[in-house]
Amino acid sequence: MESTERLQPEAREQEGAGPVPSRNGTRQRTPYRIGDPAPDEGRRVSKQEYLARWYENPYPDIDISYEWNNGILEAKPLPTPPQLDLYNWFLNLLQRHIATFRSAVLINLETGFELKMPDPTQPSGQKEAIRKPDIGVILDTNPIPWGRFDQRHYEGVCDLVVEAVSDSTAAEVLRDTQEKRVDYARSGVKEYYILDPNGEHMRFYRLASNNRYRTIPEDEEGVIRSEVMEGLQFRLEDLYRKPDLEELALDPIYNG
Repeated sequence: MESTERLQPEAREQEGAGPVPSRNGTRQRTPYRIGDPAPDEGRRVSKQEYLARWYENPYPDIDISYEWNNGILEAKPLPTPPQLDLYNWFLNLLQRHIATFRSAVLINLETGFELKMPDPTQPSGQKEAIRKPDIGVILDTNPIPWGRFDQRHYEGVCDLVVEAVSDSTAAEVLRDTQEKRVDYARSGVKEYYILDPNGEHMRFYRLASNNRYRTIPEDEEGVIRSEVMEGLQFRLEDLYRKPDLEELALDPIYNG
């Protein structure tokens, strides 16, 4: 099939807008105008072109990060303040867990990992993507190591992935709740968590033997327990309350 490109208008600063926080809440860059698509959203590029030009910092003054979905660039939307708060709380929980158990490492936000999924509709028989999860967990037992100084993206499959749902458009919701859910399962991600401060799309999945996800049920105490990360557990209600570290330190659910 002949390769085509869908080019978007150049990024434009929103009238009256100044720099805005980046996805991790620290970097300051100029936003493109609200309502406009990202400048290269939908552009068709090869994986090699993506890694060389669009994988990191594609524009010097605009905060946009692209994922690569089977040849198509897809922009990661910026989070809202409630989404960022929940993301930071859960990231802190994972960091504390890893500091205690020392059984995994994290990638997040700007670091991508490769997915290869069987797909009979593709000429090659498989679909490929490079996703930048909001949080990715790589266990020490994962056969593909992470941590070399020259690694720009992870060539293995994360053991657990966390995405804070993007909900500014219906297409973004479908991407996180349906497309990524199917792709992560087919590529072998063992657990997939979707965080949503509104609760509508909050989901926790575990991979079943048929390469499909099943919902992780709460126990009688309202606790979600991971089978991928030993000892990782959290109350569903705490994702809304976001208790501080002092409270967590006194809670047997978190200090056991």
